[in-house]
Amino acid sequence: MQYQSQTINYQSVHPGTDSTLISFYDSYEDLFKALMTPKTLMGVDGQPVGTEPLPRRVFVTDTNVAAIPAVDAFLSSIDRSQHTLVILESGEKFKDFTSVLTIVRAALEAGMQRGCCFTGIGGGVITDMTAFAASIFKRGAKLELIPTTVLAMVDASIGGKTGCDFEGYKNMTGTFYPARHLYMASPFIQTLPENEFRSGLAEAAKTGMLYAPKLFQIMKDQSNLVLSRDEATMMQIIMRCSLAKAHIVQQDLMETGLRMQLNLGHTYAHALESVAGLGTVTHGEAVAWGLGRQANLSLKLGLCDEKYVQDVLDLLSEYGWCTTAQHPALSGRPAEDAAAALIAAMRQDKKNDSGKIRHILQKELNCTVIQEVDDEAIRSTLV
Repeated sequence: MQYQSQTINYQSVHPGTDSTLISFYDSYEDLFKALMTPKTLMGVDGQPVGTEPLPRRVFVTDTNVAAIPAVDAFLSSIDRSQHTLVILESGEKFKDFTSVLTIVRAALEAGMQRGCCFTGIGGGVITDMTAFAASIFKRGAKLELIPTTVLAMVDASIGGKTGCDFEGYKNMTGTFYPARHLYMASPFIQTLPENEFRSGLAEAAKTGMLYAPKLFQIMKDQSNLVLSRDEATMMQIIMRCSLAKAHIVQQDLMETGLRMQLNLGHTYAHALESVAGLGTVTHGEAVAWGLGRQANLSLKLGLCDEKYVQDVLDLLSEYGWCTTAQHPALSGRPAEDAAAALIAAMRQDKKNDSGKIRHILQKELNCTVIQEVDDEAIRSTLV
């Protein structure tokens, strides 16, 4: 017999910061100067009341970013008695618990306290793992990020999602822990290999489809400027994406409703990445393919018309992304077998909470719905 019961009520867990400041720079010099300059403290009346002492930092980057001359010069200049540096191997295959614990171990060995600042300099893999490490180090250290890829600038670093891959599945572990400051520097874009550059553009296209018709039009009509990495055009894309995503995540940080829309194309994409082998296909390439597949799924479900699908496929084709039902990374498998493997991987997606698979779909550009879909409808878009 139950003797008695008692309820404990909790306040929401604090995500580590009340706000995120996003700053944009057009030179490495200004970026690193701002990073190492004490921040001004503001009073309740909006007036400066002093400066915040510089925190001890745990710098985290990867071998590719550390080889950029400006980054190498900056990291060589830091005071190692105050700050520590972790340089990880580059690539999705290193986005695992081993790397996250390497960051935590380095912080412990350097004698860092909870008031230190984990500072990730890199693409989405580095920003995700640095943020994850910060969120679990002594139950939450400070966090600042310097995204160095288009993908990280327009999407991965914004909004507080942290994590790493587990057992071959994308981002199966993680937390919500936003950075208090994001430093966006356009010179990094010029250092990117072509596949990494295009990878980020896919997330920008997704944002345009969801919330920013002007952005979608820029990518469609000014593809020559985009693909040539015109600095003014790229900065406009980054700022439009930042504004759009910031508007969503400040309304729904924990992805309980509205923020789910940001996964447009990602149910297909994450499945492709897992089935092909993490790191075989870039995240952006997978997202681009997923955008085309969701457009076809939306049509098959009677949500949209053929013009919408054609507009999406035309944009994807303009940037050389795959628009076929079977992605070339799976071309060695019979189409039916590849489809079955993809659907099985989709079932592992953390957004699902019933027997059907949840998809983010569209009726038209900037008109998005979330719907559970049966396997047969999904299969019809994959063969």
